[in-house]
Amino acid sequence: MSNEFVADPTRLIIAALCGLAILLFLIIKIKMQAFPSILISALAIGLISGMPLTLITDTVTKGMGETLKGIALLVGLGSMFGAILEISGGAERVAVTMIKYFGEKRAGWALGLTGMVVAIPVFFDAGLIILIPLAFSIARKAKKSVLFFVIPLLAGLAVGHAFIPPTPGPILVANILGVDLGIVIGLGLICGTFALVAAGPLFGTYCGKKFDIPVPLQYQEVPEIEENKMPSFGSIVLIILVPLMLILINSVLGIMPQNSFVTTVKSIFSFLGTPFVALLIATIIAWLILGVKHGYSREELEKVMTKSLEPTGLILLVTAGGGVLRYMLQDSGLGEIIGNVVKATPLPIIVVAFIIALAVRISVGSATVAMTMAAGIVASMPMVTGLSQLHLACLVMAIAGGSTAASHFNDSGFWLVKSLCNLDEKTTFKTWTLMETIVGCTGFLVALVISIFA
Repeated sequence: MSNEFVADPTRLIIAALCGLAILLFLIIKIKMQAFPSILISALAIGLISGMPLTLITDTVTKGMGETLKGIALLVGLGSMFGAILEISGGAERVAVTMIKYFGEKRAGWALGLTGMVVAIPVFFDAGLIILIPLAFSIARKAKKSVLFFVIPLLAGLAVGHAFIPPTPGPILVANILGVDLGIVIGLGLICGTFALVAAGPLFGTYCGKKFDIPVPLQYQEVPEIEENKMPSFGSIVLIILVPLMLILINSVLGIMPQNSFVTTVKSIFSFLGTPFVALLIATIIAWLILGVKHGYSREELEKVMTKSLEPTGLILLVTAGGGVLRYMLQDSGLGEIIGNVVKATPLPIIVVAFIIALAVRISVGSATVAMTMAAGIVASMPMVTGLSQLHLACLVMAIAGGSTAASHFNDSGFWLVKSLCNLDEKTTFKTWTLMETIVGCTGFLVALVISIFA
């Protein structure tokens, strides 16, 4: 937040409420396209709160830049990677194999577990972009609503991203609170498993029955491929694992005891394990093995990869718009104000930790910002110094849960899921937002119960 601007708390809360009301009105009632609606809402918040005009425009620029910086390359490369996977029959092969061995009714469980494992070393956005074509393929093969399979995948990714190190969020909170990482990993697996079951296969089945969402058009048009002409399941799994393993190795090397050998290897994998580099390598391998070696000409592959980029413009703009709204709320100081108000309430510290993180998450949108602010506020409380390591780990889970719940218009993840699944805003609220809330609240409740015995 700018040192030159301090908003009046009452005026700031009014500004935030007005801005969100304007956003809802434009999208739901006026039916305005989401991207300009988000920008209008963000500008309204800045103007009503009294932010200087130059700070407002700087915040919009920063929101666009910071959001696109983390996702633009991944969306583009992921779209091309997924297109090659589709035309070669690779995703179809995975769908056939999963349904064959797990059964159609258990495919959601498989996707949920896959998402949880993948999200531990990989950023949520990257994992989603890599794996969502598989969920679409299974939905097409099973002739069911995509939500039967997408919701468990999203739940698994959300659980791995929120609760289980070495994903950055829980590591950040654990470091601030001074908690042993081994305890956090163990507790994260427990809380995450309960959250995955509740928000994944169970809620996914409900969503699939209630909302009949077809496979997005670009995936419906992929021609059926005879099973004996599909690439092998093993080769597809290995290609998908390439970016995941590169990123995982980079993460593991970062937490290993350092010596000359580890430092040398780490310097290599810090490059290869950068998400966009890892995904670029996987795309090149897919282009060669699933494309050229599978009988497609370079000209055909060029057209397929170019066509795959057509829907990415809208996805990137809408996602970046969510980032603008997030930074406008963050830079205006709303998250800090709400966090300090909740801090003064006479509740158990684990409940306070959850509420602070949830309040910042709702107001700012960023899970990382919510974790950082909540951990800093909780760490400043005198009673924290007397807590056991297990109780502190429960606080980590509570903060992670609060930072995951209630994703809405100011979260870029909301818009990314909406765009990829071709949902309207209302359905995204009833599916993605509620799924994220179930993940966060379930993980928190498990931690709350464990904290009683800590």
